[in-house]
Amino acid sequence: MPGEEFRLEVQDLIQRIRGTETKDFFELARIAGLNTAEDFAGADLSGVNLSGVNLSNVNLSGANLSRADLSGANLFGALLKGANLFGANLSDANLSGVNLSDANLSSAILNRALLSNANLSRAILSGANLSRSILSNAELSRAVLSNTNLSDANLFGSILSDANLFGAILSRSILSYANLSNSNLTYANLSYGNLGYTKLGEANLGYAILTHASLGGALLNGADVAHARFGSNSGMSEDMKQDLKQRGASFEDLTSDRSKVLTHG
Repeated sequence: MPGEEFRLEVQDLIQRIRGTETKDFFELARIAGLNTAEDFAGADLSGVNLSGVNLSNVNLSGANLSRADLSGANLFGALLKGANLFGANLSDANLSGVNLSDANLSSAILNRALLSNANLSRAILSGANLSRSILSNAELSRAVLSNTNLSDANLFGSILSDANLFGAILSRSILSYANLSNSNLTYANLSYGNLGYTKLGEANLGYAILTHASLGGALLNGADVAHARFGSNSGMSEDMKQDLKQRGASFEDLTSDRSKVLTHG
């Protein structure tokens, strides 16, 4: 772990960034004699303001960035494995291709963030705000996303197998071709989402809301759909509807005046 002398050097660098017009992190680090490929791993940067700063490919593995302001920052290809980003502001940040595996992003703000091809396996994102974020082809297997806001997010082709999405908000999100097999979607809201060709085999969809969701080509083999709510789903065949009813799903009559009445098989 970095010693007190190094911590003071890092804080001095941050003060220079705050006090100058330039946000050239690499030039300031060079002047301070710090190596961005090694010296910031495990550093204490909690609460720092690095909004809009270019941090691409910087090694921040294991760093403490809790409640840091990284809004609009460029973190393309950065290493944040095991980093603590609890409550951090990463809105509008570029995190594409970032390694965030095992990181703590609980309560973090990530709305409109770019996370395509990012590695978030086993990351903790409970209560985080990822609304309108782009997570296409991201790796989120075994991630904890309980009560996470993913509304209007793009998760096309992402891997969420064995992920915990209990109570997550996924309304209007794009999940086409995503892999959610064995995931926990209990009480999740997937209404108006695009689940075309989504893999949901063995997933737990108990009490989940899937009204108005597009389900063309979706795979629900072995999924627990007890008390899951469907209705007005495009791409659903009559055979698929009857099968889901037999497995305990409910279908809302959304075409009549009794739109709130549940009809059971």
